[in-house]
Amino acid sequence: MEGFQNSLSVFKRELKSYFESPVAYVFMVGFLLLSGFMTFSVTRFFERQAADLQPFFFWHPWVYLLLVPAATMGLWAEERRTGTIELLLTMPVTLMQAVLGKFFAAWLFITLGVALTFPIVITTCYLGNPDLGVILCGYIGSILMAGAYVAVGMLASAMTRSQVIAFVVSLLICLLLLLAGWPPVTSLFTQWAPAWFVEAVAAFSFSPHFESLQRGVIDLRDIAYYISVMAFMIAGTHVVLENRSAA
Repeated sequence: MEGFQNSLSVFKRELKSYFESPVAYVFMVGFLLLSGFMTFSVTRFFERQAADLQPFFFWHPWVYLLLVPAATMGLWAEERRTGTIELLLTMPVTLMQAVLGKFFAAWLFITLGVALTFPIVITTCYLGNPDLGVILCGYIGSILMAGAYVAVGMLASAMTRSQVIAFVVSLLICLLLLLAGWPPVTSLFTQWAPAWFVEAVAAFSFSPHFESLQRGVIDLRDIAYYISVMAFMIAGTHVVLENRSAA
């Protein structure tokens, strides 16, 4: 119980810091504008004459690719640059509790941005009779994928004092995980690698797991994948920070 209270204190501190800076409002506005533009303009939502949110969810991995690293680049990099990480770690809170508190605060912040897209759902329901179960699965998949992006961004932020470097590293890692299951990429491997290797590479990608949930198919393997990515990145963040503090 004490550990939960410590993580909750860090969680509240981090979430409050988002809304005390322009980052929160820039992210929210940027996410809503990009999502709306990609959905209604780029994929010609109205011309499709189909009451579903497939075009809306299609762009989420790419919107996250730009915005989530920007929202997470300061999680630990800024703490290390200003020296407040030493102050944080002198509080009655363990390093893992601090890592978890920061992670869940950032994940909730991104989730709030996703939740604010509800007018698109209302518009779709007004225009037709969409399958709300499929839409719900799409949102679940999007939020889980956002958590994986956040965990990657937090690890990148822990590796450096520079927010710019953290942004670039996070973007590159997320891009690799996103493109690993992209057909043009997997087709390159099929020319020289065995099928099992191609399938293994594709299994590490965000794309196929999100596409499955986006279609309304809740497979525990897809959920376990995103949870595993988050757990691995959180553990990596803990190891990096522990080594930095010991140095």
